[in-house]
Amino acid sequence: MASFKKSFESLKGTSHSAAKGVTDSAVQAAQDAVQQVADSSKETVSTAASEAGRQTQTAIGKAADKATDTIKEFGQKLDTK
Repeated sequence: MASFKKSFESLKGTSHSAAKGVTDSAVQAAQDAVQQVADSSKETVSTAASEAGRQTQTAIGKAADKATDTIKEFGQKLDTK
């Protein structure tokens, strides 16, 4: 009976170790997946921010050109009067 109990305790310890190893592996895989998603999100946000900045600069440039043209036209109208 003592031998059976010892074998059972050994099996229990081995099972526990195996389960812990599987759990640790699963947790690590989940952490890696979350990190990949976070990194991807950072890249997406960075790319979107860069594009928004580029479009904003383009819009500012167009507005400045339009303002310059309007001022020139106004100046020309004043000169003709």
